[in-house]
Amino acid sequence: MSRAVSAKRGVKPLRPSYVLDEQIGFILRQVSQRHAMIFARDIGAELTPTQWAALSKLAEAGPCSQNQLGRLTAMDVATIKGVIDRLTARGLTETSADPEDGRRLRVSLTRAGQQLAERVASNALAITRETLAPLDPREREMLMSLLDRLR
Repeated sequence: MSRAVSAKRGVKPLRPSYVLDEQIGFILRQVSQRHAMIFARDIGAELTPTQWAALSKLAEAGPCSQNQLGRLTAMDVATIKGVIDRLTARGLTETSADPEDGRRLRVSLTRAGQQLAERVASNALAITRETLAPLDPREREMLMSLLDRLR
């Protein structure tokens, strides 16, 4: 019996066992899309989210190997290499042989990269605040704690 016929006879259709709107992956993707829209609006074409992650982590942690930077920013080897190549081409990062292991590439911010990271940091904080704005302070703290547990 079709759903249309069932509805006419007063029989409710069975609830499917999988409802997309109730799935964590779908909800996280929607929240991520909202956050990405806010990021693009407030940071603009100046930096991608992955470029900002690399710049901000270098500003926070200081120079480190490209592999370590990839681990610190949750990027695979190919992704972090591409990000650093683009930032270096823009004069925001520089690479050199690691003094402890010449086979390793060490990444650091240039003066321009440091200045950009400092200038953009307030926008990045505002982006986080706007993303979390629908929640009260207690809910924000709880959400961040729960998401941290899921990492």
